[in-house]
Amino acid sequence: MAEILTINSWINNEEVSSDVYRDDFDPGKNDEVVAKIAQGTEQTLDYAAQAAHKAQPGWEALSVTERKNYIDKLAAVTVASMTDLVELEVREAGHEKRTAGTDFGVAAQSWSYYNSVIDRFMETGVVEDSISRTYIDKVAKGVCGAIIPWNMPICLTMTKVPLALLTGNTMVVKPPSEAPAALTLLLQRYAKVLPDGVLNVVNGRGGTIGTAMCNHPLIRKVSFTGGTAGGIDVNTHCAENLKPATLELGGNDAAIILDDVDVDEIVPKLLHGIFDRSGQICFAIKRIYVPRELLNRFYEKLCEAVHDIKVGYGLNPESYYGPVMNQSQFDQIMELIAQTKASTEAEVRQLGSCANPELWDRGYYVLPHVVKAYSNRLPIVQQEQFGPVIPVIPYGSLDEAVTFANDTPFGLCSSVWSADTDRAMAVAKHVQAGQTFINSHSIRNLNFGVPFGGVKDSGIGREFASDLSLNAYVDYHAIRLLK
Repeated sequence: MAEILTINSWINNEEVSSDVYRDDFDPGKNDEVVAKIAQGTEQTLDYAAQAAHKAQPGWEALSVTERKNYIDKLAAVTVASMTDLVELEVREAGHEKRTAGTDFGVAAQSWSYYNSVIDRFMETGVVEDSISRTYIDKVAKGVCGAIIPWNMPICLTMTKVPLALLTGNTMVVKPPSEAPAALTLLLQRYAKVLPDGVLNVVNGRGGTIGTAMCNHPLIRKVSFTGGTAGGIDVNTHCAENLKPATLELGGNDAAIILDDVDVDEIVPKLLHGIFDRSGQICFAIKRIYVPRELLNRFYEKLCEAVHDIKVGYGLNPESYYGPVMNQSQFDQIMELIAQTKASTEAEVRQLGSCANPELWDRGYYVLPHVVKAYSNRLPIVQQEQFGPVIPVIPYGSLDEAVTFANDTPFGLCSSVWSADTDRAMAVAKHVQAGQTFINSHSIRNLNFGVPFGGVKDSGIGREFASDLSLNAYVDYHAIRLLK
């Protein structure tokens, strides 16, 4: 058994211990403790906010070039940290090793991307008329807060921290309540490169630390990624304190298959979009709509491909995906499967095999399930299952397919699959989503230059795309001179 780590909060470039520590368990061996995590209090959060507030004027006073020089170092720290932190992320989050490694690669790319666009973004604008000239500066908001989820903690932190720091803000980050260790250690390494107080980390429960962050008067902007219910809480508290919140929330992404596809060609492409990280990705494919005449052929081909999937411990190279994250998530998935099996409007197949049978009863392992669903109203279709279960639903016309796809409260991402890209584009324009992919749908399709976020219950605001996302971290100051 590996050493059990002790993970403390990190404030003003010092460790901050706690009277209470929470066990961070391995979801693939859930009787093993990976780390003991210090549980912060409202006072801990206040200490972090005060430290960030004190450091912010000096950090913003640096030139953009000086801040970029720091960020270059952070990209290098990210790559160097893969040596020991990838395995830690696997052990605490249940990811397979290849996806955990991807997280660190994406994080390093994020630092580099925002470094490449910040000069242009921060340029002073000028508006001139016959009697005046107005200079428009972008100024930092001050202290920004970030609340991170457990499914992709490294990746999703990097949709927030680089933007805040490059625009002159300082930060307080709340890692996820579960699987916070690798992220906390990475952020500590970042903080050591930066001036004291610029980057601070407070671990603890969302109801304590997250709420205190939203209510704290020195924290002027909050970015949250997580479930819709949590997003509503964050938005409510922020609104009560007149501070903006960026919310990237749940998804129930639809993939619409048109009648001209090559089924043999697209099924392997769909698998990564469905089952990577056990389906625990906000914009994973969670529903597939197929022309009624293609249903049986598509369903059988998908089942054939899924049957080759091996489920096991994340460090086992044979594992296509690992366990789901926790008992709550496991119970929710198994309940949805049981409901669906009991329905007269669905056919359910359990497929795949165990890569580590000896661990099966020690972890939250779920074999892949493929559902032939004859109603769009089934819970397995309407709810975000956030697990390795995929319903396939037949449709009669393209209008019906789009209606079905739009008939949930969610609207994060989606995809349309067709041999005719013009036809796919025409369908995509009618789908209610923040982003629609054509003939693809997985984390591999993300582009930092493209806005990412949802409509309806899937969120408020956008991340990634430089101007849209960076705008959330600045205020505009117009200075007008008469001629």
